[in-house]
Amino acid sequence: MEATAAAAAAPAAAAEERSTVCVTGAGGFVASWLVKLLLSTARYAVRGTVRDPSDGKNAHLLALEGAGERLQLVKADMLDYSSVASAVVGCEGVFHVASPVPSGQSSNPEADVIAPAVTGTLNVLKACKEAEVKRVVVVSSVSAVFNNPNWPKDKAFTEDSWSNEEYCRKNEEWYFLSKTLAEHEAFAYAAKTGLDIVTICPSLVIGPLMQHTVNTSVKVFLSYIKGDSSKWIQESSGCS
Repeated sequence: MEATAAAAAAPAAAAEERSTVCVTGAGGFVASWLVKLLLSTARYAVRGTVRDPSDGKNAHLLALEGAGERLQLVKADMLDYSSVASAVVGCEGVFHVASPVPSGQSSNPEADVIAPAVTGTLNVLKACKEAEVKRVVVVSSVSAVFNNPNWPKDKAFTEDSWSNEEYCRKNEEWYFLSKTLAEHEAFAYAAKTGLDIVTICPSLVIGPLMQHTVNTSVKVFLSYIKGDSSKWIQESSGCS
């Protein structure tokens, strides 16, 4: 009887020990693999934000091992603070991965690329501060690091290297600018509030696809194979 009771109590105890974490933009390439990794440890319950939880393009997430018990997909718009706040409440950690990645030149980059990246990041950080989230990992990009004509050619890039905002605007490299501004805002918010924020800056990200759409980094890779890399170098280099 005692052994049976202990065995029955074990799943409940394990559930109590799990941390709930949020992954924004869960249906994207990087975020999908992150969700899979988090579920694989059995230590986390994952709340993933997507634009439409019922959309079939998110089916690969629901098919992951452990998803039935520990994955919740919620609708959230990074520009809608209330939806972001609802998504992160009760979470110990948040991985902010969602950010617009243009597939070409935008006719309105401020609205299409920059505002969603910067305002979206600030909404996530403010919501995390209000919800007393322990740590936020912001996925930035190497695009926020290397696009600086004033950086010495023979010097390795460090945390002191930032893409030059004026240079990005001059060359209409809106994705580079959006990631640079968003990461600047993240560190400024951390300094002001004490929120524990970590940023990572991946470059081209390639590998097996879980989702049915091809991510921008893989498109860049394919453009080299096809011998048509010029437009992707100009428009999408550094995207993840």
